[in-house]
Amino acid sequence: MFAPGHIGELTGIVPFEMVDEVLAATGAVQRRVRLVPARVTVYLLLAGALFAGLGYGQVFERLCAGLPGPAPVRPSGSALRQARQRLGPAPLKALFDLVRGPAATTAAAGMWRGLRVVAVDGTLLPVPDAAANLAAFTRQRLGNGISGYPQLRLALLVACGTRSVIGAAFGPASIGELEYARRLAGDLRTGMLLLGDRMFASAALLNQWAATGADLLVRCKTNRKLPPVARCRDGSTLARIGALTVRVIDAEITVRTADGTRTGHYRLLTTLTDPATHPAAELVRLYHERWEIETAYAELKSTMLGGRVLRARTPAGVEQEVWALLTAYQALRTAMTDATDSIPGTDPDRAGFTTALSAARDQLVLAAGVTTATDIDLVGTIGRHILAHLLPTRRVRTKDRIVKRAISKYNARGPAIDRTTHQATISIHMLTTSP
Repeated sequence: MFAPGHIGELTGIVPFEMVDEVLAATGAVQRRVRLVPARVTVYLLLAGALFAGLGYGQVFERLCAGLPGPAPVRPSGSALRQARQRLGPAPLKALFDLVRGPAATTAAAGMWRGLRVVAVDGTLLPVPDAAANLAAFTRQRLGNGISGYPQLRLALLVACGTRSVIGAAFGPASIGELEYARRLAGDLRTGMLLLGDRMFASAALLNQWAATGADLLVRCKTNRKLPPVARCRDGSTLARIGALTVRVIDAEITVRTADGTRTGHYRLLTTLTDPATHPAAELVRLYHERWEIETAYAELKSTMLGGRVLRARTPAGVEQEVWALLTAYQALRTAMTDATDSIPGTDPDRAGFTTALSAARDQLVLAAGVTTATDIDLVGTIGRHILAHLLPTRRVRTKDRIVKRAISKYNARGPAIDRTTHQATISIHMLTTSP
């Protein structure tokens, strides 16, 4: 009965002992061994995150495909649904709490002057248009009507160097992004430098985040009134936002590509107030790392989910599925970082997420690497696939983000968009305020 409880080689990152521990801690261990025990149900949900385009019955077939010996008895779709309902979301949340956090790496990526660079942002995920979901999740109003599906709002705190998830908060989209960002304050630590866009420049939120001991680098509107209380030698100024002293950095950024030249005015707020130890020009360049969380969302929504709507038709099932999705994503990210870390100096950015996901799926179907051999192989088959297909060093991003949603766009069609990425030269000119 327990044989289908695995996720191939990724089982080494989410081992049986860890799953059994969260089942015991959350009181979810089965009272009698059924056709689908609780441990198998956890791995079924994790495998479902790797095979988002399949129903759970088809996912179960893949969990059994590579098992030696007689084929296990196949449960019905109803039995699989009842097993997920019995389990509930609590064990998956507890499992995510065990695996979340910055992936361990010796690479310098993601660190700046002794600070770990992290980013926060939110996104929307569509959930099935079922009666139970409509009672908890609302459709979003759009320029041409309302969204085709109810929406869930997800906010993440991500380590920029490895794109591993440090914290997550989600719920109905009717609750604003700032509220979910507030819930992530408990995941901030001294020694972190948090990057955020203009959405998060709220005075109350900045003060709450700064109280955790983390440093901040957040963009704000250029016309925001911030009377200076002091001026720094590099042209930046100090200002007060509530009880918080921030350094205001104004810069003009020029991007030159084969398409032409674009210039924009950026205003950043930071709690790093000493220009000698934290130069303004370096902070302006560092702010570009905020795009790492956008890439993480693309990996979750486009690569893992394939732009699909979540499966669960009840709010509890949706919560369970999202925790499983984040846990599976974190396991992949850990495997990717282990692979790049095996070659000193390799930036984790060069690990291909699509390559890792494809290799993980293959290993799951083969039921390969489920049990640990005598000689521990940190790279593994997944890692060897990653290292054989390392991506080139990333170029600077110069194109605006293109948002794709699982709704019709017939009423929102416009001119064709050029998605070509060009080699860019970026120059920064620090702006000073008049005395």
